[in-house]
Amino acid sequence: MFFDKLHCIQPGEEMIHTVKQGNKALIFAIVGLLISFAGTQSQAATTDAVVKKSSTRTQVKAVKKTVVLANGKRSSRTVYVKTALYKSADRPSAAQLQGLRGITDKLDLKSSSALVFDENTADVLFSKHPDVALPIASITKLMTSLVVLEANQPMDEIIEINQEDQDTEKGTGSRLTMGTRLSREDLMHLALMSSENRAAHALGRSYPGGLAAFIPAMNAKAKALGMTNSRFVEPTGLSSQNVASAGDLSKLVIAASQNPTIREFSTSHDYAVPVGRRMVEFRTTNALVRSPTWDIVVQKTGYIAEAGRCLVMKAVIEGRNVVIVLLDSVGTYTRLADANRIKKWMEAKAE
Repeated sequence: MFFDKLHCIQPGEEMIHTVKQGNKALIFAIVGLLISFAGTQSQAATTDAVVKKSSTRTQVKAVKKTVVLANGKRSSRTVYVKTALYKSADRPSAAQLQGLRGITDKLDLKSSSALVFDENTADVLFSKHPDVALPIASITKLMTSLVVLEANQPMDEIIEINQEDQDTEKGTGSRLTMGTRLSREDLMHLALMSSENRAAHALGRSYPGGLAAFIPAMNAKAKALGMTNSRFVEPTGLSSQNVASAGDLSKLVIAASQNPTIREFSTSHDYAVPVGRRMVEFRTTNALVRSPTWDIVVQKTGYIAEAGRCLVMKAVIEGRNVVIVLLDSVGTYTRLADANRIKKWMEAKAE
């Protein structure tokens, strides 16, 4: 594009050489054209950004380019080019590909799949495509934590974040830098509350037998819970191959809610851990946890492009233990709005 071309016109020796030849007028004309072209490109880019907003992950690469100087000689230069890893808006969700998105229901939910379940009576209060297996993103971390806790490993054991914990699936970053040393308890707290991917991966990696044993343990636990439409391939949820149905996830939420550590960590508001020489504060990914109108027992959010916005939780509504599962919600806040719609609907029914 324009900036790549601009790198080829270096403000050093080639331009000075041209000035010495007395071609100042030509230079001014070229610069004028470049500025005009840059303005056009910038305007086009701005327009494109307005029309098509997307979450774009980028990486910077060093690229060697050969340019021809004004004296006819060739020169090799290194330029740094930003390239896109992916654009989430360009990647449709699994539910969208299956034609599940945008289907209306009596609660006007924006989630493609949903389930509202009364744990006390085992009654399904509302359902929408509850048996369709879909990517579940970071909801995975509930299963990760459950399997780790059932292994009875020391929660005070120190685990070091290393290169194995880096996200090679989506290219996401993390504030847990390489070499960060935290206890298993701290890592689980961050994984459940703040959906920290490196923390979740380190939990799975440090399981007895490593990931080779951890992934089968996740699937074995899913089978034991009766999650018949589920499959797990890694501990973070970054892979779209981690799938489950809303009905499956209601069983996982109930199992997770029976563990006091998961209940505490998943509903925590914020938590600070030492990273290097400073304390770094992490916050919950679920704003409803902070709301005084909600009594949440356990919760987890999730997002990757293939899964859409996801939310699962168990909350006390009108004195009932209610499990809510919302998968493939379209916008950033629609999963929270859907949860509030469900709560208001239940409160209205109780009047």
